[in-house]
Amino acid sequence: MQHPIQFGFCVPIFALPGGQLFRTPSYAALDVHSALALARAADSLGYDSLWVADHLMLGKDDAIMEGWTTLAALAGSTRQAKLGIIHQAHFFRHPSVAAKMIATLDQISGGRFIYFIDTGTRPGEHKAYGLTYPDTLEARMPYLLEGLDLTLQLWSTEQPLTFTGQYYHVENAVCEPKPVTQPHPPIWFGEPHPVTLEACARYGQGGNSVPVSLPELRHRIAALTDACQAVGRDVDEIEKSLEVQILIAPDRDALRERVREMIALTVPGTSTPQAPDFQAFIDGDSDELPVYLTDTWLVGTPDEVIEQLRERMALGFTHFMLWFVDAPREDGLRLFSERVAPVFRT
Repeated sequence: MQHPIQFGFCVPIFALPGGQLFRTPSYAALDVHSALALARAADSLGYDSLWVADHLMLGKDDAIMEGWTTLAALAGSTRQAKLGIIHQAHFFRHPSVAAKMIATLDQISGGRFIYFIDTGTRPGEHKAYGLTYPDTLEARMPYLLEGLDLTLQLWSTEQPLTFTGQYYHVENAVCEPKPVTQPHPPIWFGEPHPVTLEACARYGQGGNSVPVSLPELRHRIAALTDACQAVGRDVDEIEKSLEVQILIAPDRDALRERVREMIALTVPGTSTPQAPDFQAFIDGDSDELPVYLTDTWLVGTPDEVIEQLRERMALGFTHFMLWFVDAPREDGLRLFSERVAPVFRT
């Protein structure tokens, strides 16, 4: 099965400025209106999907926009991009209520929702908000899979649903209107754990990886392939996506200046990369891009980013969820749409 090449924009709904160089290192502080404006700009520039993180506390001052509220706002203010929550945290919302929310948003957006399901990743925020969070992934997955079963039944049944599971129960529940997308919005998984890979092989239409090195990406594709073979499924049916940080600029001087700006925002007491090649690049003593960036980012000029994308496409990845690390600037967002994306449009 051939999947089209697609590029998504990860909306900066939290700020993590400085030398940790994670997701939003150029963002001095969260600005709600700037985040929404960037998402609308990405939609107008033709990006294929818009993504928001799903956390209750994250980043500078633990300030982050709530994912579902943000996505609902984007459903009404954008026109063409698909919409998804990155690693949608299962225990934040009862699956029957989440099913209703998804169906409504899919209706509002005209069938643009992607259901990227996950058990959640941060115990601390669950505890802070008084939410259930079993200690291990093996303990959390039965909740997620039973919840997914409940969700799919709510979307497919024409009669009021009574469901009695080990973890979830509903009585005469009705989910109308149902999602526009039939038989249901695409379901994605994103943990490289055997139990999650098995679930993706059985139920998924998409499989995602966070930013890791090329050898690790190769390993993850092989693991998903093995999981699919174990259940008798063709791995090519599954859309492979890569969530990745990107720094793109016209030349080395502009790249160097962007990195310097990030480092200048470092909070006292936090670390910055110490590798000699990183410092040489920052100081202007070398034009070689540091391994700290090239190992897991897309980084460089448009031509260099094109080649890096081709390497990942050769492994089977077709949907790229891009964290533009120069945000809230629009420079990278626009340069990519002008010089890189058109190369891969068919």
